[in-house]
Amino acid sequence: MLDKLSGTYAPRPSPGPHKLRESLPLTIFLRNRLKYALNGREVTSIVKQRLIKVDGKVRTDTTFPTGFMDTISIEKSGEHFRLLYDVKGRFTIHRITPEEASYKLLKVRKVALGAKGVPHVVTHDGRTIRYPDPAIKGKITEFVHFDTGNIVMITGGRNMGRAGVITHREKHIGGFDIVHVKDSLDRTFATRISNIFVIGEGSKPWISLPKGKGTKLTISEERDLRRRQRTAEQ
Repeated sequence: MLDKLSGTYAPRPSPGPHKLRESLPLTIFLRNRLKYALNGREVTSIVKQRLIKVDGKVRTDTTFPTGFMDTISIEKSGEHFRLLYDVKGRFTIHRITPEEASYKLLKVRKVALGAKGVPHVVTHDGRTIRYPDPAIKGKITEFVHFDTGNIVMITGGRNMGRAGVITHREKHIGGFDIVHVKDSLDRTFATRISNIFVIGEGSKPWISLPKGKGTKLTISEERDLRRRQRTAEQ
């Protein structure tokens, strides 16, 4: 994410909806990725003008932690981004339409009964949504079950950033459940259930995927692809 040769310090994300190790502070996004600012002071002046929205909410903290599936909107330039992983497991800049920026996908981490028997779900970005499923009220518009045949994205481990369809799930009592996934090139891989994030029903994702569409190529395939692109440019 950061250039390893320039300086020894990195902005530390503030405490917020995403974990420290799985988040990207706004400073890095605006300065190092989008190159809209040259230094930290410029990032502060952009953010303090209330120009940056994360998930539709103005954020004025330069180190606000943005994470997987968050939408970042810059209304002044009419740009919208969704934070997703590329197949190398890095956060990538993925531009999206304003229509797509109006929703995000969440992963349910926990379902519980709260005060007065009100059911609620806790999601991967720390939201608590009351009254889930029964004729879903409020913020949830659609939902998809964790089922074989649904398309998923991997959010941790060695296969981070890959997308594919669940083929089957191994249950291990007292251990980690393992899920087997098959990508669009028919390559299969397995990962822990905690690293799986369902992104659509069947093989059709509900969000647009970054370039590469979550299929990991071998080193030689990547080399051939680069060569083809170079010859096409010449």
